Amino acid sequence: PVSLPFAVGQCGNQVGCRFWDLALREHAAVNKKGVYDEALSSFFRNIDTRSGNDGPDIYKGKICSLKARALLIDMEEGVVNEILQGPLRDVFDSKQLITDVSGSGNNWAVGHKIYGYQYQENIVEKLRKSAEHCDCLQCFFIIHSMGGGTGSGLGTFVLKLLEDEFPEVYRFVTSIYPSGEDDVITSPYNSVLAMKELNEHADCVLPIENESLFDIVNKIHQMINSGKLGSTLKQNSLVTSSAGSAKTVQEKPFDAMNNIVANLLLNLTSSARFEGSLNMDLNEISMNLVPFPRLHYLVSSLTPLYTLTDVNVPSRRLDQMFSDAFSRDHQLIQADPKHSLYLACALLVRGNVQVSDLRRNIERLKPSLHFVSWNQEGWKTGLCSVPPVGHSHSLLALANNTCVKPTFIQLKDRFMKLYKKKAHLHHYLHVDGMEQSCFSEAISSLSDLIEEYDELDTTKGGPRTDPSRLKIAV
Repeated sequence: PVSLPFAVGQCGNQVGCRFWDLALREHAAVNKKGVYDEALSSFFRNIDTRSGNDGPDIYKGKICSLKARALLIDMEEGVVNEILQGPLRDVFDSKQLITDVSGSGNNWAVGHKIYGYQYQENIVEKLRKSAEHCDCLQCFFIIHSMGGGTGSGLGTFVLKLLEDEFPEVYRFVTSIYPSGEDDVITSPYNSVLAMKELNEHADCVLPIENESLFDIVNKIHQMINSGKLGSTLKQNSLVTSSAGSAKTVQEKPFDAMNNIVANLLLNLTSSARFEGSLNMDLNEISMNLVPFPRLHYLVSSLTPLYTLTDVNVPSRRLDQMFSDAFSRDHQLIQADPKHSLYLACALLVRGNVQVSDLRRNIERLKPSLHFVSWNQEGWKTGLCSVPPVGHSHSLLALANNTCVKPTFIQLKDRFMKLYKKKAHLHHYLHVDGMEQSCFSEAISSLSDLIEEYDELDTTKGGPRTDPSRLKIAV
């Protein structure tokens, strides 16, 4: 099975760049003989370059030239150019890139309505070409940010395009949400306009908050500087640093934050890339974790983040890892799942972990978590035998939980503050095809979503009452 990633906008491409770098490193650590195997084929093509740039794919034998299965889209060419001039330049070629020079000016309408229609044919053509090279296309995943113009506007345009062109292929979205102190004044508009599209066209969304990433990175730096953890902390862990990678340039302030998101994606896709006793593909996450179509936002937590050691973890430490995954400082969104309602939960474990370890920890944690009455056994588990480079184990927990509601309420409040004053609206309304109704529809879509979470919250601890499911015509 193959996943086809789309990186859209500056943030999406920076995270994507870290992801492909770390993915190549993971494969290199396991694949010592340089053979093109099934694990590599899920995210990379092996191309015979002797017969011109776009030579035939080679399915067996030695690695000739690896090309990432991906499309990079940005309306400011800076980040994509950086990738093309960097160590990953051979992994991409011009057929996978769509760039412009002027950017979207932090305006969702420019990304969605202007660039979307301008580049639609080009995107569809490249999409079909990439899909032709996949013998079993399992899912698309989009990496983008919500606050700017290209990531939010063009990113959600691409999402709708994927649904139109390949309706049967799952659409998984990793969305970086801006913090309250975001330096983009229009980010609440862009985020709420993008949310409407995510509500309607995504199968699964992993919201990640800049603020949480920032807090994690700060906490790690404090620990390093205070020397509290002594030898248990490696300064150059792969979770937050690009040390030892092909990249030798000076690290930028966002690199550590982007690295955390890249590690989340590595864990998320590990079952598609490596062997394991309990494989879980991305489709199964959507199938098992999303009982109601619109409530498809999953809270992610990642461990290890702070105790970044090389030593083998004794089983007590393994149990600690499961506890960490349910603690707030390992979450990539500021939320409180323990005091909210779980609809379902997935655990993706990497390393030498037994099914019995999983069962023991689920039984241990279960009493402290509130699961919805009709899905008390709502656990999905995956075991991948290949751990991340430099670690013996890792765990990614994905929770479909009503605790995402406060994030959406805050976003709605920030939107209303601007919208009541009609601040900056003219920048949007002079874009062709952008009406004031786009704003009112977007905010009512967000309000409806919040209401659906409210309805579920009222059932906590009580008898079952379902939000409306999909109505099936008989």
